[in-house]
Amino acid sequence: MERGLMWLPLLGIFIWLARAGANEYQKLEAYKRWAVGFDRCKYDIYAVMGLKDREIRWGIPTKAGPKDLQIFSLDRVKQVQLVVDNKPIDLAEYADDLDNLPVSGSRPNLRFEFTDNSEAVDIPFTEIPMASEWANFLRNTIEHKS
Repeated sequence: MERGLMWLPLLGIFIWLARAGANEYQKLEAYKRWAVGFDRCKYDIYAVMGLKDREIRWGIPTKAGPKDLQIFSLDRVKQVQLVVDNKPIDLAEYADDLDNLPVSGSRPNLRFEFTDNSEAVDIPFTEIPMASEWANFLRNTIEHKS
């Protein structure tokens, strides 16, 4: 009996991990259904984002699909910045070698500043390299209006 009681916490951890994995899987499946119509999109545990016809939609992933969806047009965007620890990162410094981007820090964000001086929008990312790729892509998209 003592051995059984010793394994009980391990069983509890296993059940918790299985439920967390199932929950994340349901979020991913809801994202896949949501992302069907986009030209380019991203999913991570902090936010989902999709780009279609110069319009960005982003929100928080849930099992029922993204919540708190926000929409804005790239035509309104004045500047896209990569921000880590509330400090803007100059991607021009790393243009030749994106592998040397800072890897430490809290969650990176893409900050969108608008031409009408409305409040900036920060979209969270889990990884700095992914955020820098999106920042470069969106800057090129803004510069080359189609």
